[in-house]
Amino acid sequence: MTLTDGPSAAAAHTVLATSLGDLTLVREGEALTGLYFPRHWPRPDRAAFGPRTDEGFEDAARQLAEYLAGERDEFELTLKATGGEFDRRVWELIATVPYGQTTTYGELGRQLGPGTDPRDVGAAVGRNPLSIIVPCHRVIGSNGNLTGYAGGLDRKRALLQLEHARVMRTGNAPAYLW
Repeated sequence: MTLTDGPSAAAAHTVLATSLGDLTLVREGEALTGLYFPRHWPRPDRAAFGPRTDEGFEDAARQLAEYLAGERDEFELTLKATGGEFDRRVWELIATVPYGQTTTYGELGRQLGPGTDPRDVGAAVGRNPLSIIVPCHRVIGSNGNLTGYAGGLDRKRALLQLEHARVMRTGNAPAYLW
């Protein structure tokens, strides 16, 4: 998974019915730029979604369906995440958290360097425009509790349980913190 920051193309979006509820996918050209839940928090700027179309989302829709069915553990999509330098660094770190494993806001802060406040990391995680694909659901509190998620804690728990079940089936079970 590569997060690019290339030139912009006209945006378009689609809405997919999934086991997690309707997911809104946004793209600019070939790059996926957003994946949002109903009542996503913080609320994305819907004006930036462009017109609704079902064309051009086939690969993302297929890969999401495979992931949610427990048949895929990584995405092979062109992504474009727009955000500040700190946010992008956090998102790139999140993208390296292995399927079926978790990390903490504090650990991400340590990886970013001395003096990085875990609360700043949490704010950047919350601004992730590519939920699920950039797996911010794998970031938990230092005490092992599930904390904040744009799609709500029930969805975060469901995604972690989905990954845990697949890892258990394949026999590569990591130690979970939650």
